[in-house]
Amino acid sequence: MDLGFHIPIFDIDGGTTAIAGELARVGESAEAAGASWLSFMDHYFQIEPTGLPAEAHMLEGYTTLGYLAAHTKTVPLGLLVTGITYRHPGLLAKIVTTLDVLSGGRAVLGVGAAWFEREHVGLGVPFPPLAERFERLEETLQICAQMWDPADNGPYDGTHYHLAETLCSPQPINRPKVMIGGSGERKTLRLVAQYGDACNLFASSVDDVRHKIDVLKRHCDTVGRDFDEIRVTIAANDPRPTPETRDEFVRSMADYAKLGVHMAIIMPTTGSPAAWIDAMAPVVPQLAELDS
Repeated sequence: MDLGFHIPIFDIDGGTTAIAGELARVGESAEAAGASWLSFMDHYFQIEPTGLPAEAHMLEGYTTLGYLAAHTKTVPLGLLVTGITYRHPGLLAKIVTTLDVLSGGRAVLGVGAAWFEREHVGLGVPFPPLAERFERLEETLQICAQMWDPADNGPYDGTHYHLAETLCSPQPINRPKVMIGGSGERKTLRLVAQYGDACNLFASSVDDVRHKIDVLKRHCDTVGRDFDEIRVTIAANDPRPTPETRDEFVRSMADYAKLGVHMAIIMPTTGSPAAWIDAMAPVVPQLAELDS
């Protein structure tokens, strides 16, 4: 099992002027630890699950990833996850392509249906009903796939999006893998089976994740997709691991590894995330041993 790091908090020790330097150290620490993933959130306001108010610091996600691209060399970079309401799909594909080119082929498209209504209302961004957001998510996945097909620069004509051209030049160095966030059994996991390279599930319990994997397998059978092509990842933060509970965390991941989960993603919630990552680094080889 691999380990990934997700950074949700930008209230950094030392204040606003310390954020850039700390994030550069985060990239260095993640790579030194041997992490297989480094991500940030895609939000305008801070979200309540972090334990912080909406007024806490929040940086724009892709600008932050562009900065990290210049301060890292090997770790894959993505957002967990991009809300499809935030950017037009054609622009999103172009942004992720740019990240891929400038990072040397390390961009991942994490994407989901979006959920935080307050930030949409607050900044005047349209927030359609849930059913429409899922329709837009599927069209976004189709548009990105077409824009990353160098043989198809033609139009896209959907229900919600209409593109006269899907020209994307340069093409990505590596066609970005698509990680679809969420565990909804009827819609989200069906989209994973049809369009995704990876899913991201909540590690609520081993039984729950086993059930979600079974549902995903059934969707794969329905659409004729090889389930083994899909990378299963979990957000393993309930309870949130700490350097003091590293061994307990590794033990708790053993049953997930037996299910075939490929990567656990954990998040620091301190004002010094680089030091937290350094302290969690011994977990990387311990998780790798779970697969042996």
